[in-house]
Amino acid sequence: MAKRFIADESGATAIEYGMVATMVGIALVGIFSTFGTKLKTAFDTLGDGLNTQTTKLGKAN
Repeated sequence: MAKRFIADESGATAIEYGMVATMVGIALVGIFSTFGTKLKTAFDTLGDGLNTQTTKLGKAN
């Protein structure tokens, strides 16, 4: 009975997929926490530049 239990692999694939999904999730959290601030800063800088240019265009008219 113990040999049959040890040899039984049913459910192993689901567990493996769950482990892979967990690792991908952890990696995504790490990536977004690292690059999220840099990306926000880049978009803020871009937005500030666009606001400055549109203000200059408004004053030129």
